[in-house]
Amino acid sequence: MISVLVVNAQPLQRFGFRMLLESTPDTEIVGEAENGAEAVRWTTELHPDVVLMDIRMPGVNGIEATRRIVAAGGRSRILVLTTFDVDRYALAVLRAGASGFLLEDTRPEELLAGIRAVAAGDAVIAPALTRRLLDAFADRLDDDLCGPVREDPRLDSLTGREREILVAIGHGLTNGEIAQRFTLSESTVKTHVGRVLAKIGARDRIQAVILAYDLRLTLPISASSRASVGGATVVPSRNRSGPIRSA
Repeated sequence: MISVLVVNAQPLQRFGFRMLLESTPDTEIVGEAENGAEAVRWTTELHPDVVLMDIRMPGVNGIEATRRIVAAGGRSRILVLTTFDVDRYALAVLRAGASGFLLEDTRPEELLAGIRAVAAGDAVIAPALTRRLLDAFADRLDDDLCGPVREDPRLDSLTGREREILVAIGHGLTNGEIAQRFTLSESTVKTHVGRVLAKIGARDRIQAVILAYDLRLTLPISASSRASVGGATVVPSRNRSGPIRSA
């Protein structure tokens, strides 16, 4: 059973989420919060598997609440669900440590799939945002795309092979694809990925991808060369080896 804390400033929205979660056999709602401060407090007390987080709330917003929850080091994972698809919100909340970002026009079955994926250690991004997040990196880096790799103490702790694995993660490769590229077994790749995430302090692959772009280990590809995505992109966790799935 997946325990969920619902965080939303609107009572009607919280009621709708409660109805959905209570009617689903493998999910249960353990609490509700109407602002970020309450979200942090209830997460500390209830230890839910997933926090379903809104962004724009009075007082402490969802981005800051996510940052505080992640910094506390608990096991709860954050899935942001909001009507605001502004890129800066998505990137900010993912940087804060969220494991997923979906829009409130997501179908109920897609939301439930996202909750299950995040609870299992995967990371989920709404398809409308996947391309634009990469574009945001390209726009931010702009003419500096060919600059040198940025120095970072987290890279110093990686072996040569682990650094190659990090670059491959930044390119969006699955464990199976990494295994083929470097002629390794998938079990060996899983071990490498786990060590990489632990050494760089990343909760999941999304955080590793952000670091790879920030340090220029991976460069954004042009929008024209990207395939469109039909459903929410699910990035496998360190223990998954299947293809990136679309809901």
